[in-house]
Amino acid sequence: MNQAVPLSPFDLSLAASLVLLLALFTLPLKLGLWNRLLTAAVRTTVQLLLVGLVLKWLFESASPWWLLLVSMVMLAAAAREVVARQTKRFKGAWGFAMGSGAMLLSSFIVTIFALTVVISERPWYEPRYSIPLLGMLLGNTMNGISIGMDRLTLSAWRGRGIIETRLALGEKSGNAIGEIRKESIRSGMIPILNAMAAAGLVSLPGMMTGQILGGSPPLQAVRYQILIMFLIAAGSGFGTLFAVWLGSKRLFDGRERLRLDRLRNSTR
Repeated sequence: MNQAVPLSPFDLSLAASLVLLLALFTLPLKLGLWNRLLTAAVRTTVQLLLVGLVLKWLFESASPWWLLLVSMVMLAAAAREVVARQTKRFKGAWGFAMGSGAMLLSSFIVTIFALTVVISERPWYEPRYSIPLLGMLLGNTMNGISIGMDRLTLSAWRGRGIIETRLALGEKSGNAIGEIRKESIRSGMIPILNAMAAAGLVSLPGMMTGQILGGSPPLQAVRYQILIMFLIAAGSGFGTLFAVWLGSKRLFDGRERLRLDRLRNSTR
């Protein structure tokens, strides 16, 4: 099949003009979004261009140590975004540690499983497969964890009276916050559940679309997309479960007291 049509800087500027037009339309409505839209567009352009240069070099070197370094940078950036997106965040390094730990134990393990067992490329850490897989898993796991943690901390803050009443009546902390924890996990799972339910009927997922545009046979692109959806579901699900469980533990001390003093408002 034919390769993807190359895009020039002028082609990209035409697409960027749509974002600029959207920003202009938000000005009369006083939504306060025009600067955020333009900043996000600039960040996207700069970040993706830099990533393209790094990936070009990484694919050529194929060094496992450089691959590990890039993976750690991706993990740190994702964990920072998890913390920044929460209305009520944990003080100190706890929020960052929970997010990075949950993604490390979910996204990384699922990625390694896919590379070593499912794809079985040699070497297993082949950057052409490992970096895109890890990036997609981290991005979706990050969303699930950030939504779940935000729901957990905000609901605990708003429902502190109910939680403390249940504690006063003799309930354990796990039972007192049990419903909030369940709803937080459900909330974190909503994005991937919606994506899986709508895939093919409502939307053509990004990886499948990219492979088709790149010239891959449609059925081969579909198989890879199914693989990715299952991996994302596992990574996002396990990551959200682990992060919300850790977060709910951190909200109480060893004497079963609710410790909302461990939270602070987001500055973002």
